[in-house]
Amino acid sequence: MLLCVSASHKTASFDLLERLSVPATPVAPLIAEHDECVQGAVVVATCNRFEAYVDMDEPVTAAVALGIEATLAAIESATGVPASELEGSYTVLGGSDVAEHLFSVASGLESVVVGEGEIAGQVRRALNESRQLGTTSAELERLFQRASEAQRGVKNSTAIGRAGRSLVRLGLELADSRIADWSTQRVLLVGTGAYAAATVAALRDQGAEDISVYSPSGRAAKFSAKHGLRAISAETFPSVVAHSDLVITCTTSENHVLSAATFAAGRGAFEAAVDEAAGVCPVEHTARRLVIDLGLPRNVDPDVATVPGVDLLDLETIRLHAPLEELQATDAARDLVRDAARRFASVGERKNITPAVVALRAHVFGVLDAEVARVRARGDEGGQTEQALRHLVGVLLHTPTTRAHELAETGRADEYIDALSALFGIEVADPAASAPARRDIADAG
Repeated sequence: MLLCVSASHKTASFDLLERLSVPATPVAPLIAEHDECVQGAVVVATCNRFEAYVDMDEPVTAAVALGIEATLAAIESATGVPASELEGSYTVLGGSDVAEHLFSVASGLESVVVGEGEIAGQVRRALNESRQLGTTSAELERLFQRASEAQRGVKNSTAIGRAGRSLVRLGLELADSRIADWSTQRVLLVGTGAYAAATVAALRDQGAEDISVYSPSGRAAKFSAKHGLRAISAETFPSVVAHSDLVITCTTSENHVLSAATFAAGRGAFEAAVDEAAGVCPVEHTARRLVIDLGLPRNVDPDVATVPGVDLLDLETIRLHAPLEELQATDAARDLVRDAARRFASVGERKNITPAVVALRAHVFGVLDAEVARVRARGDEGGQTEQALRHLVGVLLHTPTTRAHELAETGRADEYIDALSALFGIEVADPAASAPARRDIADAG
């Protein structure tokens, strides 16, 4: 059975999500090692969510508790966040709800900004990471591969992707109200990853021309050459910070890369001498400046908000300003996601009914073999009677086999199994005993 333990921007504070996003060790292996009933685990950790998708091999009454226990224990071991602190900040999903939820997440329907595109790649990377860690299972592979298919279907068939805006672009839109002319803005970008590249594109769309880049990990030169920017060294970084109109941080650093002390050091450097390398002069920056922190964990120390003339915009604030969903596009996308989830569940139900179909065919062919042996003993010249019997059995089994799959797809596999028991005395393990948990556990935690 599939289980999802989810803490997101809808249920948890960004402070908590920030702590969950920097585990000392990977969480998925810790979940997988917790109990032999855990068949696999994939963890999706982004700036807006921390979710563990767990494949359990256990009857439902025990699997839910074991899966939650395994996840919370792994989180505490990897991040230091105890289960007691997580209480009330996560939800638990099971069964078909897991597929619909992941498909919605991958399609950007559960993001701070509905329709944002970054999450699809993050979901794919989560599966790849679990593959490398050896914690996937056949059912988790199927789940995440179908999630990518659902995301592509939503992207290609609805306007949700075009209507949705990334966190980068939403942050710049919030900044736009205070910027009269983007071409005059001195912009400093801190970071050189995928978010940084998206930020450069968004800045240029706004009309920004004066863009510098600094990399705490020393990759600024390569990134600046690729994107036509000016690289900033660690020595000149404080000075450029102090005299930039807009600073955007988007690194994966676990420590703050910008603080009030950075501004103080920059002002001191300017007062001491002209910094030719930074291309600025020691004139006091009097206009209000903006710092946009897109990092999780936070790249910017909250004390930056105390620096005179500096405003700080972080993910928490961006979340509060996220626009209302465009209803038509979102409704169409959710319909596609629900259809994809139903197809996913249908395949799973067909797998659940397979043992019953096999049991019926084994019973019928057992009877057939006995009858064929009796016919042969009496003398079946040319085997015509045997051939007729086998043809008849094939015809008779066609309808029960087809009906089995039809009932399974509508959640009525138990009726088929009960009929086999009542009519033929065939006992098959009830798939409901190992079927996924339903929505009654959705609000656990």
